Amino acid sequence: MSFEEDVMRLESIVRDLDRDDLDLDRALRLFEEGIARLRSASAALTEANGRVQELVAAADGSFALTDRDN
Repeated sequence: MSFEEDVMRLESIVRDLDRDDLDLDRALRLFEEGIARLRSASAALTEANGRVQELVAAADGSFALTDRDN
């Protein structure tokens, strides 16, 4: 799944969990799915952040690669 799909599903899960008529078993299944989606989205953000950090614009408009470990 893509980051955007994970976020959209998380929003749907939150709406479902806010319902008053949700039984406990369904709520737990949704919560578990939400945690998995959150981890997936977080990993995608971490990867994207690392890729952005690799390419840093210099003052003259050129680009330089940087080490991800910095």
